[in-house]
Amino acid sequence: MMRSKSAVWHPFTQHAVQPVATLISGAEGAWLRAPDGRRIFDAVSSWWVVTHGHRHPHIVQAIKKQIDRLDQVIFAGFTHEPAEALARQLIAITPPKLEYVFFSDSGSTSVEVALKMALGFWRHRGEIRHRILALEGAYHGDTIGGMSVGERGVFNAPYDTLLFYVERLTFPHAGSEQVTLDALKAACRSGTIAALIVEPLILGAGGMLIYPPWVLAEMNRICRTHDVLFIADEVMTGWGRTGTLFACAQADVTPDIACYSKGLTGGSLPLAVTLCRADIFDAHFSTDRTRTFFHSSSYTANPLACAAAVANLEIWQTEPVMARIDRIAATHKRRLDRFRDDQRFSNVRQIGTIAALDIVTSDPGYLANIGPRLYQDFLSRDVLIRPLGNTIYLMPPYCSTDGELDAVYDAIDEVVAP
Repeated sequence: MMRSKSAVWHPFTQHAVQPVATLISGAEGAWLRAPDGRRIFDAVSSWWVVTHGHRHPHIVQAIKKQIDRLDQVIFAGFTHEPAEALARQLIAITPPKLEYVFFSDSGSTSVEVALKMALGFWRHRGEIRHRILALEGAYHGDTIGGMSVGERGVFNAPYDTLLFYVERLTFPHAGSEQVTLDALKAACRSGTIAALIVEPLILGAGGMLIYPPWVLAEMNRICRTHDVLFIADEVMTGWGRTGTLFACAQADVTPDIACYSKGLTGGSLPLAVTLCRADIFDAHFSTDRTRTFFHSSSYTANPLACAAAVANLEIWQTEPVMARIDRIAATHKRRLDRFRDDQRFSNVRQIGTIAALDIVTSDPGYLANIGPRLYQDFLSRDVLIRPLGNTIYLMPPYCSTDGELDAVYDAIDEVVAP
């Protein structure tokens, strides 16, 4: 068995199958660059984080400008203008009634914060609500809370004894949405549910499964009726991926707590935020110091990351980002049509800038044997596509051209054997 000569242990990588990592020395726009000059099209936005393209000049300049002012400061008892400006701007563009912003470092930690906010809210109100609801197939990160509310299986089986119990709702597949909604109603009637957490409109790592806005709206309505907190995990779905700035807008849903990360800085630096209603903040606001919200990390609200995020929001205001999103969505629709009646594929689907299709195989699922082979075959064609088992998905940067996307779809046609 060949081992890598590198001491680096890579995420979500079985080194016995992929012993050598591809060295990348630069990037620009939708392309990665290797030291030998080879260019690789980033069809998955480097794990869904790059929105406007790698090294967008406005974001790069903002980071350079900030490093000459302030690099880092403890965020307990201190603040700085990039964080204050970002918080104000986020409150202005996110759904109404989200009035407080808590900073963290990643999508996983933003979910941890959301869960702790929800549980703390009920505890400080003196109500016994400690159960969390989540959708089957969900993925909410790799920290303990994130794994607990995510699908149990290959991702977290070795750590099962660390995870807390979560009640699952069946995914609202087309034609059986009412089953999910009825189960939600029944669970909420118990009076012990603290919160429901969902990925709005589409599951990410759970297989890019899509459900309609009316289901999201109805789930939110049921939670409202029974005074259950509604947590929207928009870590992946936010920043235009589903065709609107935030997925909840398509269902006219205002969550009680919302998680945003990935595209928050345009993909330049790690940063996440959890936004909440004022009454959730108020439940922790007290002269009783035991009601403090006990959560932080060393780099909470790092000034460089916050400056990058402010610059990212300025790009949304000054450049035709939504027009680019609409164009990519239209290109997906046009190019997916060639596969809709193709016997090699099933469940051809799209929402906004996300396109996905399943390869018909005898061993479907995340560990489908075809997955690693497809990854290497795409890479040999200078395209970065990282299949979720037998599910091929595309989530390109918004600067991608029609010609670049056409080449990606041609690669899919070539790689998947008839």
